[in-house]
Amino acid sequence: MPTVFPNASFEKMETPFYFYDTELLRQTLNTVTTLAKKHDYQVHFAVKANANPRILDEVRAAGLGVDCVSGNEVRAALEHGFDAKKIVYAGVGKADWEINLALDADIECFNVESIPEMEVINELACKKGKVADIALRINPNVDAHTHQYITTGLEENKFGIGLWEVEAAAFKAQSLSNINLVGIHFHIGSQITDMGAFLALSTRINELQKWFEANKIHLSVINLGGGLGIDYEHPDQLSIPDFEAYFETFAKHLELREGQKVHFELGRSLVAQCGSLITRVLYVKKGQKKQFAIVDAGMNDLIRPALYHAYHKIENISSDKPTQKYDVVGPVCESSDCFGKEVVLPETSRGDLIAIRSAGAYGEIMASRYNLRNFPGSYFSE
Repeated sequence: MPTVFPNASFEKMETPFYFYDTELLRQTLNTVTTLAKKHDYQVHFAVKANANPRILDEVRAAGLGVDCVSGNEVRAALEHGFDAKKIVYAGVGKADWEINLALDADIECFNVESIPEMEVINELACKKGKVADIALRINPNVDAHTHQYITTGLEENKFGIGLWEVEAAAFKAQSLSNINLVGIHFHIGSQITDMGAFLALSTRINELQKWFEANKIHLSVINLGGGLGIDYEHPDQLSIPDFEAYFETFAKHLELREGQKVHFELGRSLVAQCGSLITRVLYVKKGQKKQFAIVDAGMNDLIRPALYHAYHKIENISSDKPTQKYDVVGPVCESSDCFGKEVVLPETSRGDLIAIRSAGAYGEIMASRYNLRNFPGSYFSE
C-alpha cells in the first residue's frame, strides 16, 4: 500500500516539491536531545544537510547548536536566532571574509583544517584585537566503510590535519597569540551504519589524548563530528536512527579527561527521514525490454542517485493496482538522470504522484537550476 502522508492533499499542488513531516522531525530532534542530555553531550546540526528556513527554526527551537561549513551558513544561523556560542565553523577552504564574519560574531569555535589556515585566522583575529577559539580537525585515517565520495577520514582525503603533523599543529597553535586551542575535532564520513567505525575512531582519539596529556596541552572539547547513517530501505519502520547505540558506543569506549565536553555534528540522521520529494508522472514510455516512468522531477532536484548511485525508496502514492517494473527517470538531458531502475510500483499512469523517500538530507539543499529548471518548492505537514 502507498505511504500515507498526513494532513497533505497533493493533487492540486505544483510538482516537484519537497514535503516534510513536521511531527517526525520533532520526534527525531526530541529523541536525540533526550539521549544526548543523558551523557551531557552537546549536539550541533550540520546545516549542509538542509538549510530550509523552517528546518532551521525547528532545530533552534529544539535547543541544538549548528555546524557550519561556509560563511553564508554562519550568517543563516545567526539570522535564524542561533546563539553564536553554539556555532562551530568547519571547512577546508575558509575565505578571509568568511573568517572575519565568524570572528565578528564571536562564534563558539573554528574547526581548523591546516596550519596555513590557523595562521590566517590568527592574523585576522589580531587585526580585530580578538582571540579565536579553535579545535584541530585531525584526519584519523579511520575507514568509515562508506561511499568514496562521502569518506572524509582517510589520508587520501583533503580534510583535516594528518596524524603525522598533529604535533607541529598543536605547538604552532600554542605559539600564536590570537589563537586559543580548546579541542580536537574529527569527522570520518557520512552514512555510517557500522558502529565498529566509531569504535575505531574512539581508539584513535584515546591514543591522541595521551600525546596531548604528555605534552601538558589541556583539551576541553572533543568534537566527534557526525556520520550516523539512516535506513533508506525502510523509512517507515526505522524512521528514527539508533542514536542510543551511537552515543553508547562513545560513552563506553572514549576515555575522557575530567571536565571535557563531547560535541557531535549530526545532519542526515536528524532530517533525512522526515523529507520526501513529491513528483508527478509525465509519461509512461514502453520499450522492448523495459518501461520508463518519466517524472517531472530531475537530478537537479535530487542529485544523490546520479552523484552517488544512492538508493531512495520510490512509491506511487496514487495507485493500488497490481505491480509492474519501471525505470523511474527525470526530464534532464543526462543519462544519469535516473532515480531508480527496475523499481516495483503499482501500475503507473500519467498524472500519478510519486514519492521519493528519505530525501530530507542533501536533497533540497543540493538542488540546482541545471537545464534552467526551477527550484523545487517545499511544504510542511503543519
